[in-house]
Amino acid sequence: MDIEVIERNFALKSPTGDQVVRSQTIRSEAKSLAVTVEGLCPPSREKSLAMTKLEEAVMWANAAITREEGGDGR
Repeated sequence: MDIEVIERNFALKSPTGDQVVRSQTIRSEAKSLAVTVEGLCPPSREKSLAMTKLEEAVMWANAAITREEGGDGR
């Protein structure tokens, strides 16, 4: 991993323009699935992992939007 990639991956970037709406859509859809998982799955390690992976999916999807398309550059 070169320094340019490290700089990009660890920079604080906020979504701009339509990125905001797209990020909100991803969060909203993930929240809907989280509510479904909460309602249908019994308390378990597997359920906890499913929720964690859902949170990770949101994080990575939103990172793709701001990292690959450029955020506000902070």
